[in-house]
Amino acid sequence: MVQVHLFIGGYVHSVGFRAFVKREAEKLGLTGWVRNLPAGRQALPDNRVEVLAQSSASSDQEAKEALEQLILLCRKGPFIAEVRGVSVSWEETKGTYSDFHILGTE
Repeated sequence: MVQVHLFIGGYVHSVGFRAFVKREAEKLGLTGWVRNLPAGRQALPDNRVEVLAQSSASSDQEAKEALEQLILLCRKGPFIAEVRGVSVSWEETKGTYSDFHILGTE
């Protein structure tokens, strides 16, 4: 199983970003989770969102294509978001998820 870990920065809190990621991940048949990372010392609207997404597609190629599609969608975000950067890490799967969850802030 293929897994990708994303950190999305910019104006991504309070704009429906987590719901957007969940909806798009489910359309792509992905599992995992999305959550807001806590605000820094200054409560600015420039916090990050963290995503862990997995694909159990029948082939590694199909899995990677679905995850790459999610990465592209996260680079855009919902219409009101202002994505300034996406950090992408491909990882070995350490566990599996049955669906895609929105988690509370870390």
